[in-house]
Formats: sequence, C-alpha cells, structure tokens
Amino acid sequence: MKVYFDNAATTPLHPKVFERVTKFLADEYGNPSSIHSFGRNARVAVEEARETIADFINADASEIYFTSGGTEANNFAITGIANEECKESKKNNIVVTQADHKSVIETAENLQHSDFDVHFCKIIADTGIDIQDLNNLIDNNTSLFSFIHINNETGTINDFDRIFGLTNNLIVHTDAVQSFGKIPVDVRKIKINSLSASSHKVNGPKGCGFLYVKSGTPISPIIHGGSQERNRRGGTENVSAIVGFAEAVKIAKNEMYNNYEHAKKLRERFLNGLSTIDKNGIVINSGVNTIPHILSITFKSELYNNDAEATLIYLDINGVAASNGAACTSGTLKPSHVMLASGKSVQDANGTIRFSFGSQNKIEEVDYTLDVLDKMSKKFRK
Repeated sequence: MKVYFDNAATTPLHPKVFERVTKFLADEYGNPSSIHSFGRNARVAVEEARETIADFINADASEIYFTSGGTEANNFAITGIANEECKESKKNNIVVTQADHKSVIETAENLQHSDFDVHFCKIIADTGIDIQDLNNLIDNNTSLFSFIHINNETGTINDFDRIFGLTNNLIVHTDAVQSFGKIPVDVRKIKINSLSASSHKVNGPKGCGFLYVKSGTPISPIIHGGSQERNRRGGTENVSAIVGFAEAVKIAKNEMYNNYEHAKKLRERFLNGLSTIDKNGIVINSGVNTIPHILSITFKSELYNNDAEATLIYLDINGVAASNGAACTSGTLKPSHVMLASGKSVQDANGTIRFSFGSQNKIEEVDYTLDVLDKMSKKFRK
C-alpha cells in the first residue's frame, strides 16, 4: 500500500483544478497586461479569481495581491511593511515568534542588516505563543508583529483574541498558509493588517499564493520592474495558477466542513492506535487547541534510538510518506527549529514525525500506517 500523509507539505491537484489550469495553459494564454482580446480574457480571469479569493476571507478584491506562493507573500509582508512603516512611524522594533515559518524568521533576520531590532517571542511546549513573553517584548518602539496562525509542524492554533489584546496599536501579519481553506478565516473579524496563503496547500497548483493587505496599511514592493498588482508586485501574473487557485478555493468553500470532519476521524483513529503501540513512549506535540489535519509525534529518546533519516526511510520503504518537519527544511534532516524552541532536546527532535491528512486519505491508510509504526517502534526500541 502507498500512503501519502504529507499534505501539510503539499496536496494533490484536484481534478477540477487541473481542468481549469490546462485551459489557461493551452487556450487562454494571453498576457493579462496586453490590450488585445487575448490579454483582456486573461485579465478578466485574473480579476475574477481575485474576487473569489477576497470573498472567501471577507476582504475587498483590491486588498489581494497575487504572489508566487506563501514564502514570497511572507517576504512581501515583513519587508514591505517594515520598510514603509518605519519611514512613517520611525519605529524599528519587529517581533516574530520562534515557531514561525523560516520565510518569516529569515526575512526578519535579514532586516537586522537594515538597522531593525528583531525580537523572537518564545513559545510554550505545544508550540503556541508564550503570551507573557510577547507582552514583555512589545514596547513603544514596536511597529510590526508577525505570527503563524496554525503551526505547520504541530497543528497548534494561536488564539487571535489573546494576541490582539496586546497588539491593538501594532501592525499585525499572520501566516495563514495552514489555516486557509481548512477553517473559516474572516479578516474583518480578526482585525489583522496582512495575511499570507498558498495555493498548493488546498489542492491548487504550486507556484501561486497571495498576500492580503488591509486597505491603508503601509507597504512597499519588494519585486520591481512592472506595474502589475497595482504597482506593488512586478512580473507577469501566473494566470493558469491563479485561476487554478481560485477554483481550489471554490471547492474548499463547499467542502471545508466535510474535510474538517474527515480529518478529525482520521486523527482520532491514529491517536487511538498510537496508544496501543506505546502509550508512554510516544508524545503528541500539540495541545487542546489544534487542527485535526496535522499530527506530530515524538518517540522519546530515552526509550528509542532516534535517527530522523532512518525513520523516514523506514516509513518510505514501507510505502508511507511523512516528514520530520516543514517541507522547506525537512530535506536537510536537521532538527526542527520549532521542536527545539518548544523545549525538546536534539535527540527528541530527531525522533519527531509529522503526519498530515487530506480529503483523499482513508481510514484503511491510517490502520496500515499504524501497523508500520508498530513494527518500527520494535525495531528502534532501545
């Protein structure tokens, strides 16, 4: 049996999305900046997609900027807002969290070369934000705070209400790559300034994402050389991916509740099975407030010979695709920065596996994976 439990890294393209994408690759191939009919058709498709996505998060279409993915969207938000806001407010203190995606952390670190003061908020054991530490880091010189909505490694959900009690006077960005399309997100209710999302996490094509920027939020472009995206993101729009993204959003809107309940059943089955394999030696890396689509587990290093590469290869040989962390870093097989920040040792971090579920997964696949894990636990037990 072949089992794909790495949906947090990427999801399979939905058949309806494939049909939509191929149409704009083969037939509707005009450049949306061209004034002839081919270009006008492409422009209409892009703007309809923009409206579809804006409606999904209760934004205005003019607040949606298409990007090449979540990484670019996070770079755009952190760098673009920091540079522009600093000019206006003269405040150069930026706060991000230790559990953020590398596209946020490394972008913030890069701003340190431009005389920004960057502070990293601690996280607690379940990888949620340490609210007390956040309170200590925010001062009168703080202009921007960025945090991940749902942690991409553990599925832990950060509570908007608790965070916004401390950040009312700040510009706030959230990385919503793992929440977009899985749970309702209303940008008017959560009162954020910017939000990033990615197409390939919701059964859309790779190479496409967007950044929501609330009207009136100061932001400067980071990609220059064209007037596209209202002069804020130069470069010809990836029309086929954009329309495919919008199609994926339409599907997610109709199937979000059912997909959530399906993931919940899969996760519960998985948890029940893990308790029979080793109730004391396997740790679940999330708290009560978590999304069911992601399940991170750790084999305790005092009981197991943890080797990240050996673990993933063993799973792969037995037909199970999983990861040891975020896809952007898992290829290096280094200990997860999120797991280390949550208080785990290097040895425990090396024994951490992330399983993530999609609408295409089945209960039988969970049962098969549990059988593989049972055999693996005996193999690696000290």
